[in-house]
Amino acid sequence: MSDPGPLVGEPLALDLVNTRNADGDHLATPQALRGWLDLEAARFPDVRDLAVSDAGLAAVREVREHTARALECVRRGEQPPQEALDALNRAQRAAPAISELAWDGAAATATRRRAGSAADRLAAWLAEAAAELLADPAVTTVRACEADDCVTLFLPAHPRRRWCAAARCGNRVRVARHYQRQKSVGEK
Repeated sequence: MSDPGPLVGEPLALDLVNTRNADGDHLATPQALRGWLDLEAARFPDVRDLAVSDAGLAAVREVREHTARALECVRRGEQPPQEALDALNRAQRAAPAISELAWDGAAATATRRRAGSAADRLAAWLAEAAAELLADPAVTTVRACEADDCVTLFLPAHPRRRWCAAARCGNRVRVARHYQRQKSVGEK
């Protein structure tokens, strides 16, 4: 099956972890990271104009790996590796967040912004999203897609949800089951 690209729409930290799949890595190059950030742009500030460099890619991939390691444990109710938690905390501290105040002509506005290099800001936003997910009690309901060749994680909105996306993996599983039933009927 050709890879249709990363799924988006889960909590941001899950979307980040899901950029790794059974066939490879959706964040293999700075350009690939830029494409993913464009898909996620509405979810956190300052990414539309953010220059993506090799350093930014490395920082994001490091946050992704630590998020994945911690998530694998926390979703099972187990203690995550301390080095994963420490790395996510370091990433957040590298680009502190402030609520920047401005006047829009009629009222005061507050926009959450981060200080630091582009790579640090991006890693901090993603590490903060990881912290929010890891601390959310719903993290224990995160599931892996049941399709054999899929490693995508999702937070089910419905308790019977089994696949990352019905149109992607759900249809493939149903078609494969149908094919197997037809094949076994034909062999009788």
